[in-house]
Amino acid sequence: MYVAQGQYALAEPLYKRSLTIWEKALGPDHPRCGREPEQPRVLYKSQGQYAQAEPLYKRSLAILEKALGPDHPSVATGLNNLALIVRRPRPVAAQAEPLCKRSLAIWEKALGPNHPSVATALENLAALYRKTDRLKEAESLEQRAAAIRAIKR
Repeated sequence: MYVAQGQYALAEPLYKRSLTIWEKALGPDHPRCGREPEQPRVLYKSQGQYAQAEPLYKRSLAILEKALGPDHPSVATGLNNLALIVRRPRPVAAQAEPLCKRSLAIWEKALGPNHPSVATALENLAALYRKTDRLKEAESLEQRAAAIRAIKR
């Protein structure tokens, strides 16, 4: 609630306390500690503090990969979230593109090619391509995502 209201100073200690409780109860490498909203990374992202958020997203991804395996849908979400962070302050296709592509591949394998999560991954990769002036590739991905969304209506 505090983050939604822009009251970040009130939200930060609550996020940190929540994470401390989860880590103490379950251990720091438990998948629950790698998921939102327990980590302050959400807070930093909300404030545009991407340099502070990035290592937390990387830690979260490492926890999820170790606990759930490299092809788990939660890992795909973690990859996607990290890709959104590393491309924010500047278009860093070299860092974000492989994350987006791996996320897409996991979603396709786990849920099939026409799942809404696949459409989201396609849209995120397309947004990266638009930022880096790869417009034809972006358009192709956007069309595929739109087709998936149309199927689910």
